[in-house]
Order: sequence, then C-alpha cells, then structure tokens
Amino acid sequence: MEIIMETTISKIKTLNSVIDPSLKKVPKIELQDVKVWYDDFLAIKGIDMTIKQNSVTAFIGPSGCGKSTFLRLINRMNDYVDGFKMEGKIKIDGDNIYKKKVNVEELRKKIGMVFQKPNPFPKSIFENVAYGLKIQGITDKNFISERVESSLKQVALWEEVKDDLKKSGMALSGGQQQRLCIARTLAVEPSIILMDEPTSALDPISTAKIEELIYHLKEKYTIVIVTHNMQQASRISDFTAFFYLGELIEYDKTKTIFTNPEKTQTENYITGRFG
Repeated sequence: MEIIMETTISKIKTLNSVIDPSLKKVPKIELQDVKVWYDDFLAIKGIDMTIKQNSVTAFIGPSGCGKSTFLRLINRMNDYVDGFKMEGKIKIDGDNIYKKKVNVEELRKKIGMVFQKPNPFPKSIFENVAYGLKIQGITDKNFISERVESSLKQVALWEEVKDDLKKSGMALSGGQQQRLCIARTLAVEPSIILMDEPTSALDPISTAKIEELIYHLKEKYTIVIVTHNMQQASRISDFTAFFYLGELIEYDKTKTIFTNPEKTQTENYITGRFG
C-alpha cells in the first residue's frame, strides 16, 4: 500500500506543477454567511468561503459536523430534505443559485456528483455513460459514442472495457464502478464535480487510481471532496476546510492546514487527538 501511495504522490506532484497557476485565481464558488436549519436545528452556522476554479478543495471533520450538508448545498440536493431551510448566498460564476426562478435541473447539469458508494445503473457500461446525454435529448449516435469513449478515457477505464461495452456496469469491480460513475458525470461536461467520500468503500489500489484521476481532472474541473481520510486530503487537495459542529473552524492551503494550522482545534483533529 505504501508503494502505491508513494507512486501516486509522485504523480500528483508532477501533475500539480503543470497546472496553470493563473487559473486558480478565478473564484468559482462563493458562499456568503450560509446558515442551514433542519426544522429548529441549526446545522450550518454562518459560513463564508470562496472556492477557486481548477482546484481541489477537501472538507474534513468528524462525522455529523456538517461536511456533507455543506457539500450538497452547492447542487441544491438538500432541497429534498424535510425541514430544510437555508439563508445566505451561494454563487457559482457570480450567480446566486438560490435566487428565485433558478432552473435547478439546468444547474445540476453544471455540477456533477459522485457518491460514497458506487451507484452504476442496471444498464450496460455504454448506456451508463450515455444516460445523461440521452435524457438531455441528444440523439446523435456518433456524438454519443465519441463522448462515451472520451469520458471512459478520462477516467482511465476505456482500455479495460472497450471490447465489452455491452457488459452490465453492475458486473464491474468496485473501483471500476466508481470510475464508471465518474465517467457518467463527465459525459455531460459539468464545470464542478462534488465528491462525497468517493473512495471510502474501495481497496487501496482503486483508491490510488481515483486519487490520481482527481488530480488529472482538476485541469478541467473544479472539485470539492468530503473525506475522513487525513492522508488523502493532504495528498490530493490544494485547499482544506475543517468543519466542527456546523462551523468552519479553519480554511487554508492544504500544506498550511497540515503543517502549521492556526487553530488548536484543527491541530488536535489532524493529529488524531479527537474526532
């Protein structure tokens, strides 16, 4: 496992050095005084945050601290939760996504979501990736085939499945299923990808592949990832946000968070003293 992770870290550093630094200066997501209630329970307590374009931002913190709730605000998935109420502003490319008359379905086309457990559809590999394109009304078979191939290549799955695209996505290994789900997300060309503990159910080899993939993807996408794995956050992210009891305790460059945090709570958490 150590050899796998060392190789991944080496590749990540190489990839990071070729990302255009100027791209990181453009804010992609802005959150202003965001509060969230579930009925009378205040789950998110007035958080401000700016997430830069073409970066990987990791959300860390103990279970129940608000990480996933905060993540799902960005694509309005909490709208479906009973008792949910949000105050504040969340802007993507300068537009408030919670203002009236926002087309939520159009918004979600720009924001891909990858879940903790791989969730391929009970369809073929090809149909899994093509699904989002078809529900958008795209019927050009050549276009769909090209997009399926390019998406599978982006997640380094094409060579493994190209001769068996009619095979059920459910028949793939766990790591392959997760990469298939990411390919399905990429096919509709979002600008933001949200990942909620995408490797927690995977073995070390599959985890290393997903981590390497994330660093490839940030050349084109803005990525926000929830993770309980401190080593993973330190390996793959540019910025890290530490949440505790619904509050954003500290948010900074990942290197700073893990080597010289400003808050004692942050230091205690990353060193394993609580959480």
